[in-house]
Amino acid sequence: MATEQDKLDDLVTGLKQQRDHLRVRMSLAEMEAKQEYDRLSDQISKLTEQYEPIRSAAAESAGDVLAALTLAAEEMKSGLQKVVKAVEETK
Repeated sequence: MATEQDKLDDLVTGLKQQRDHLRVRMSLAEMEAKQEYDRLSDQISKLTEQYEPIRSAAAESAGDVLAALTLAAEEMKSGLQKVVKAVEETK
């Protein structure tokens, strides 16, 4: 029959195992979020480079390009929101 000491030992051991498991999962989630952030950051830089010359162009000739860049920017915004959510969930 397990004593109170044995029960407490088991409880503490279980808590340590859960803590260690969560630490690994959080670390992996942070790495994935960082990779996604880096990918999106690069895309935002490229988008900015493409957007600047068009910004000063005439509205008629740049309409389709602006629409495409707007769509790309919205997709990146959604991606960044997912990264924020993933990081917040690891806290």
